[in-house]
Amino acid sequence: MNAIYLHDLLGLTKGEVATVYSVSLLLNMITTISVGIVSDRMRHKKKLPLLAALICLAGLSLYMRADGFVGALIGMSIATAPSGLIMGQLFAMARNHFALKAPSILEMSLVWLRAGFSVGFFIGLLLGANLYLLFGFQGVFIGNLSGYIGLIVILLLYKEVSPTHSEVPRGKAEPFSLVMLLALLMLTCADSIRGLYLPLVVNHLFGKPQLMSYLWSAQAVFELLFMTITSYWAVKYGSKQIIVLGSVFAVLAYILYATAAPLPLFYAVQPFYSFYVSILYGVAMGVVQRMFVHRTGFGSSLYVFLTQGASLIGYLLPVLLKGISSAIFIIPIILVLCAILIITRLIAREKAVNSKVNNAKLTEGKS
Repeated sequence: MNAIYLHDLLGLTKGEVATVYSVSLLLNMITTISVGIVSDRMRHKKKLPLLAALICLAGLSLYMRADGFVGALIGMSIATAPSGLIMGQLFAMARNHFALKAPSILEMSLVWLRAGFSVGFFIGLLLGANLYLLFGFQGVFIGNLSGYIGLIVILLLYKEVSPTHSEVPRGKAEPFSLVMLLALLMLTCADSIRGLYLPLVVNHLFGKPQLMSYLWSAQAVFELLFMTITSYWAVKYGSKQIIVLGSVFAVLAYILYATAAPLPLFYAVQPFYSFYVSILYGVAMGVVQRMFVHRTGFGSSLYVFLTQGASLIGYLLPVLLKGISSAIFIIPIILVLCAILIITRLIAREKAVNSKVNNAKLTEGKS
């Protein structure tokens, strides 16, 4: 809906919309990773998201008063630049909390926390759609302001657990893999293209911007249902295998979008895409965090940084295509297929290594 506001109400071109998103995201990325690097030296992290939420409030107030490209760019940049560190530090605080208080359910607790974000996303979208119908975009902005105020109040009430480094059991580690991070970057790039351009395409095809809020809400409901089960499957069958399965569903959804299918099919495909999203932002998040189990602030911030970088690339790639059309979704199809190829090669390589190790153990046992 934000993209529709910029495009329809402020009269920004597709390139200007992409510029507003890209510049604000670039600032967000710099802030997120910079704070993530230094945050592990801080025992008390709560003041970071508190300060960020206050800055976001000020930026959103400026954005509400924008009347053109420059005002929207300044307001959006201030409103979103600190927002990435909020999510990163919340996950870092949560990991420290559960690692100390309930280490046996550490990974699942983080999945439930991510599911909590989906609940908030779902409720926010329903409220946003109805606020838009009742009061227009101004009502949506007031709802956003209320959300930040609520976050500030909750953070003030929360008693942070601040253990020393040696006090926290870190759980199972994941071997670092730059190639795996590249594959996840491709998958999140594809999802970012969908996130920005699907509302524009739906509005272009059906002429009702509020439809997208209901589509997002449907996605969030199924995402919440799938979040726990996909994480359980990841533990049982392997994270990479489950990521590949979800990616296949994503390709099917992107093909449907690219062919400009009827509106009922857009809703029908949501459970399949929600399955993919629950994996991308649940299972994949766990993979990245476990690569840096001894640096919770950096690991959580790196995952947010990865999704932000994907968003930046995802916003810029479709600018190469003229106009707003469903052909934009050819790009996500290519990205996801490339990611599937990379991850399946990693799976095959891991199986080959494990096979050699097992054969070596058998040989030693016989001798």
